[in-house]
Amino acid sequence: MGQAINAAAERLAEAGIDTAHFDSRLMAAEVLGVEMRRLPASHHAELSPEDAARLAAMLDRRAAREPMSHILGRRGFWTHDFLVTKDTLDPRPDTETLIEAVLGALDDRGRPLRLVDFGTGTGCILLTLLSELGHATGLGIDASEAALAVAGDNAERLGLASRAQFRLGDWGWGLDGVFDIIVSNPPYIPDGDIDGLEPEVSRYEPRSALAGGADGLDCYRALIPHMARLLVPGGLAALEVGAGQASDVAAMLAAAGLPGAGFRCDLGGIERCVIVQRLK
Repeated sequence: MGQAINAAAERLAEAGIDTAHFDSRLMAAEVLGVEMRRLPASHHAELSPEDAARLAAMLDRRAAREPMSHILGRRGFWTHDFLVTKDTLDPRPDTETLIEAVLGALDDRGRPLRLVDFGTGTGCILLTLLSELGHATGLGIDASEAALAVAGDNAERLGLASRAQFRLGDWGWGLDGVFDIIVSNPPYIPDGDIDGLEPEVSRYEPRSALAGGADGLDCYRALIPHMARLLVPGGLAALEVGAGQASDVAAMLAAAGLPGAGFRCDLGGIERCVIVQRLK
């Protein structure tokens, strides 16, 4: 086993993957159906022919720079694992900044709050918030039917289907009612920058979940007027943003009638979330 892991790590390192040894151990654990810490300690333990073939197939995919989340079919976010497919954006640690910002701004997590998540993808933002807000209900909107199917499956797996609904839509068009919390991680990569991203992103993640127009801000321009229309007095709106975009997005919110936005930084010190509370 140890020899197989080392050989796999060498191949992945040659492919330019910084996490080569970790990924190799993760694939081996997946093949054996054990946690990484329970991988056989013996360097001489052998894989069955079937397990060796499965590991080789996974290794081929990873060496081609396919994301580990696609190979495994899941990605950890907050305290849960979320199903991931080629039709959804990978949940990322940076997005947990938005979760922290929303939860930190609430003075009563026990209220029956109503949430909406625009561009819900896997549903990771909406479902994570619902898991932390035990009496809340939520609606996830996405323009991709395939992504909505993944979000629905995640809601079922997490036991949240009774409090989460998902709907095909174009931002807030056709949406009535009001919401206590509005969240979104919209596409914000400038179109011209996408091909220069890591292959795991540029080759494998859906471009529609990445491309934010020439300056990366097109989706905010489309979404923010709907947010201003749908947010209740005293409600919270939170948006994930790309590096250097926070001030521009805050200005758009202010122009739409939602002034006084604050910023939250991710672990890298980048202003990653813009959050604002509507005056009561």
